[in-house]
Amino acid sequence: MRHLEQHRTHRIGWLRAAVLGANDGIISTASLVVGVAAASATRESVLVAGVAGLVAGAMSMATGEYVSVSSQADTEAADLAREQAELTNDAAAEHQELTAIYVERGVEPDLAAQVAEQLMARDALGTHAREELGISETMSANPIQAALASAATFTVGAALPLLVILVAPATYLSWTVSITSLLFLAALGGLAAYVGGSSVLKAAARVTFWGVLAMALSAVVGNFFNVTPQG
Repeated sequence: MRHLEQHRTHRIGWLRAAVLGANDGIISTASLVVGVAAASATRESVLVAGVAGLVAGAMSMATGEYVSVSSQADTEAADLAREQAELTNDAAAEHQELTAIYVERGVEPDLAAQVAEQLMARDALGTHAREELGISETMSANPIQAALASAATFTVGAALPLLVILVAPATYLSWTVSITSLLFLAALGGLAAYVGGSSVLKAAARVTFWGVLAMALSAVVGNFFNVTPQG
């Protein structure tokens, strides 16, 4: 019978960018909204600030992800080009290097040499990329995917506090946005943990803690700059 195993490492690339985008969308927009609302601004002003934060944040996330992941991709490409040159110029030395890697992992020297020879005969560059450089197809950088995932999920996350603004009573706007946003964050953390196969409660508690901290600090700043007209 064939032994089937289900692993989740193939989800790491898009899952990281998606969770980061949605989490940042909720926290940054909710904190901005809470801070502005704490300054006694009108519902309209709070909503405008939130929409502006959504647009700016989505573009910032997309740009940041694209630039950072592109840098990673450029580094990987440079390393692969260097490795290809080494394979072309001195294949024997590269074979010894790969053999030493397997020996260090516990394979007998003779068997390690045979494994290295057979793998290099099939795909020398791919083998050295995985074993020597730690670069694999699963983990390789994809700037466009990361940028789009971050921007899209940031927008979805940021839209949640904005929807709450439209329906929440003006008197309790700060509290309503804060509480619902924390619930959104807990649900997001739990969902991400479930998809990734890790602890749901631990992830939910972790992201909720940072959400509380961010919104509390924003509320303090908003109260400090209270804009309520005097007399």
